Amino acid sequence: MDETYVKLNGKWIYLYRAVDRYGDTVDFFLSEHRDKSAAFSFFRKVITENNIPKKVVIDKSGSNKAALDAINTDLDQDHTIQIFQNKYLNNRVEQDHRFIKKRLKPMLSFKCFKAAAITIAGIENIRMIQKGKVIGAKNHLSTFENFVMLMAE
Repeated sequence: MDETYVKLNGKWIYLYRAVDRYGDTVDFFLSEHRDKSAAFSFFRKVITENNIPKKVVIDKSGSNKAALDAINTDLDQDHTIQIFQNKYLNNRVEQDHRFIKKRLKPMLSFKCFKAAAITIAGIENIRMIQKGKVIGAKNHLSTFENFVMLMAE
């Protein structure tokens, strides 16, 4: 799990992203703040839509650690999340940020929060199709062919 920056009306907002051990996007979350409550909201969203992870690798951000500690206090001993906090262990998600940044850089900036959220959701969905991680996607087809097949259903 990691966060990156996106420009909105000349100000930076935060894009929280989670990637699994295989480099597949688990979830993402756009927030105006980088604090414990934003990280807590992101982790709550990820756990609600997926399962409780056994391990989470984060950077040295104190807000992410505080949010995971708050989640762990609500969980029983059998389901607590192991937290690995190291600057260099989350290279997989850092490398995955570059594909998002590559798409966003020519756009310069977003005008409203809703437009940013919708556009980033579209970019993340296309990345998932490119990686072949959408139900019904076929590895032998191109990204476009998989997209057309999924839209036809």
